[in-house]
Amino acid sequence: MSDTPKTTIYEFKVPPGQHEAIRLDVYITQFVENATRNKVQDAIKSGYVWVNGKHEKSSYKMLPGDEIYIELPIAPPPEAVAEELPLDIVYEDEDLLVVNKAAGMVVHPAYGNWTGTLVNGLMHHVEELGDRDDDSEDLRPGIVHRLDKDTSGLLVVAKNDATLANLSAKFAEKDVERSYWTVVWGTPPEEGTIEGDIGRSKHDRKLMTVLPNGRGKHAVTHYKVLEYFDYLSLVEVRLETGRTHQIRVHLAHIGHHVFGDPTYGGTSVRFGPNTGSRKVMFHKLITDLGRQALHAKTLGFEHPSTRKMIRFESDLPHDMQHVLDMLREHCSAEF
Repeated sequence: MSDTPKTTIYEFKVPPGQHEAIRLDVYITQFVENATRNKVQDAIKSGYVWVNGKHEKSSYKMLPGDEIYIELPIAPPPEAVAEELPLDIVYEDEDLLVVNKAAGMVVHPAYGNWTGTLVNGLMHHVEELGDRDDDSEDLRPGIVHRLDKDTSGLLVVAKNDATLANLSAKFAEKDVERSYWTVVWGTPPEEGTIEGDIGRSKHDRKLMTVLPNGRGKHAVTHYKVLEYFDYLSLVEVRLETGRTHQIRVHLAHIGHHVFGDPTYGGTSVRFGPNTGSRKVMFHKLITDLGRQALHAKTLGFEHPSTRKMIRFESDLPHDMQHVLDMLREHCSAEF
């Protein structure tokens, strides 16, 4: 087995007529996710960055055609630890459990969120039940699918390798019932399908976007309007694929941004007047919500052991229900 440390490699080429005379450290910071200027400068000093095959200083001014190559050693992640966290477990047996994840909770430990995640809480839960004699950190691979930090709702977790393999195959083969409820700006047609490759934006590597066919990962989203308001709608979404930020990106792509979504343009009043009491109401709703109005409401699949279909429904969390109550009171549809 090789002892060669793992690395992350980035390669950029400065396009003609763009980014001319920008410092090397500033340029890299704009295009590398989670990069800060101090970290980039440290990487340059440590010799992990080459420009046109040579090491340059952080102050080097970029020129059109410059080629940047970065090779960073990957530090091993901190060991995940069990934490007592509030979990809403709606179903559990010896093979799996289903959690109703709260908004604001990260699913898996990762950069910037090594503690307080769903995995940390599940590790504690398993230890407390005494379900394992071995290290409960083995539960981490049992995360079958994920939800964004600020998306609430149902998520299934496998408790053994056989269940993980079975459920992962079901998700890959789209043999799972999953539906989401969301509030979107505007009044889209009663139902439709959004299809478009999804990948990272070349303008901001932290964002996903719809790309020309073949340039990203194939993605298909089906939606149906459940309720219209004057300039907003309650929509049910079903995924045919499961790409990063897929629902939010696809809906924004067709001009119906998810209400309250700070990343993909959902915090602006996109339809209707933005004046007077209406402006005040939406500002307060968006501020109080503090996230995208997106909830994983339904989850159904064949149980790996019993071969029986099991299905779960979760109520809308209070923050989203409050948004709907206010819309029904003040923004009735006039169709």
